[in-house]
Amino acid sequence: MVLSEDEKPDFATPGVVNNPVGWGPIAIPEQYRDIPYQPFSKSDNLGQITDWTGNLLERRYNYRNYNQQFGTGQHYSYYHEEDESSFQLVDTSKPQRSLYQRSRARYQRTRHQRPTQRVQDPKTGRMTVIPKYNNPVRRNNWNQRGHDNKNQMKLKASVEVRKDWELQVEIEFSQIAKLHLQYPEKDISTLVECGTLEYYDKKFDRITMKSERPLAMTNRLFHHVSTTDDPIIRELAKEGHVFATDSILATIMTCPRSYYSWDIIIQRVGSRLFFDKRDDSGFDLLTVNETANDLPGGEGGNNSLNKLSLEATFINQNFSQQCLKPKETKQFKRPNPFVDEDDQGEPSSVAYRYRKIPLMGTGEPLTLICRSEIDAVTTTASGEEQFMNIKALNEWDFKGGASEWRQKLDTQRGDILTTEMKNNKCKLAKWTVSSILAGADLLKFGYVTRSMPRGSGESIGHSILGTQQFIPKQFAAQISLDMNNAWGILRVIVDKCMQLSEGKYVLYKEPGKGILRIYKVPMNTFEEDNDDSDDDEDEDGPK
Repeated sequence: MVLSEDEKPDFATPGVVNNPVGWGPIAIPEQYRDIPYQPFSKSDNLGQITDWTGNLLERRYNYRNYNQQFGTGQHYSYYHEEDESSFQLVDTSKPQRSLYQRSRARYQRTRHQRPTQRVQDPKTGRMTVIPKYNNPVRRNNWNQRGHDNKNQMKLKASVEVRKDWELQVEIEFSQIAKLHLQYPEKDISTLVECGTLEYYDKKFDRITMKSERPLAMTNRLFHHVSTTDDPIIRELAKEGHVFATDSILATIMTCPRSYYSWDIIIQRVGSRLFFDKRDDSGFDLLTVNETANDLPGGEGGNNSLNKLSLEATFINQNFSQQCLKPKETKQFKRPNPFVDEDDQGEPSSVAYRYRKIPLMGTGEPLTLICRSEIDAVTTTASGEEQFMNIKALNEWDFKGGASEWRQKLDTQRGDILTTEMKNNKCKLAKWTVSSILAGADLLKFGYVTRSMPRGSGESIGHSILGTQQFIPKQFAAQISLDMNNAWGILRVIVDKCMQLSEGKYVLYKEPGKGILRIYKVPMNTFEEDNDDSDDDEDEDGPK
């Protein structure tokens, strides 16, 4: 079949553009000139067109898996070109409150929530509810988390500040927390040594919970003579500028750790300072749980502050004499200066070392004369003698009616010592400083617990569960005691006192506050009280 010319399809030859550089068109065709073009690759994955959820992780996932090889173009971006002068943005969200306001609102909401605990009323026998904020268990947990009741307890002052006392100096602990003075260990010399020491019985190092020993009572005499009553310090008055005992110096040097109140008498005589203590004060009594979150009970009860302090002092004195060998002694050239012929009883094992310590600093160089104490002497495997101080840690709070030390001392002694470091941080620091001042080679701790809980109606005994030994300087680092800072504190207080005129002063620590105050007092202060007590004894005698 032959088609005519009209029936044949039209075929137009397309125009071919010559590209001398390469292949393909050299210009955009007219019909495609206004259409935007985004380059792409055949290997690109198809993902979400847009994401309004705001999920950052999902965005990163989509970007990593669905990102285009040629990048993201700007051809389909939206640009707003209208006038926005009449446009106003209205914020309908809630205003942001501060952290304090949010915490306060949260506390108010939880305070008024419905109670959840029910208890039986002993009078009516009916079940009653206890609000959460009044639940003793919750209050106990609150205290255990560090919200202690120290600020709520009313602590007694060690001395009453009288109206005729004049405030001279006030020092806050924050001002002396970062003081630094090089420890003059190499320049310390011993001037006088006197007394008699007994050797330590090493059998006490083998005591365990299964082989505990009862604490025996001793009838030995312990002398707590103050600075100005010491006859040897009077002999050494020309050797130095500052005079004190190791217990007084340790209290001053560790004052930032103290929480209870204490006071020290300062007498400025010419260019010399004498740090003293009151005769009727409890300065030599040991504290118990002074730095714990929960302080011991108040006035009443067997676990009150006063009774616990007396118990700790009693345990410390008896333990320090029980673990010695009475027949093996070391005598110094001079006898105990405080032993009197009229004393009824055997003196305790103690040696007094009068040491000369230079106090360097930015001011004038000063010399300190310190009377320090050593409790015992021991020998090493090579036969070398070492001085030792012996102290006792006592357990008094039986949680759940059972002794925790009897269960954990042999296996978890480190945890028990860490707890003591937290609760008795000040007392341990005083013992460490006193041992360093005395030049003791060892510091021995004994763990003593009650044989019976308090309140049983019978006499309370004590048992020795074990011992532990440290080198004083290493133990100071273990309890975070910076001796350079301690010497800096002592030097600052000495310089403050040297700037005062001659007279009598009282260094007073505020109870529960980190403040030291120095008051100028009349010369007859505290002497009238002693005279009155002597007169009362004389009046009671003839009757």
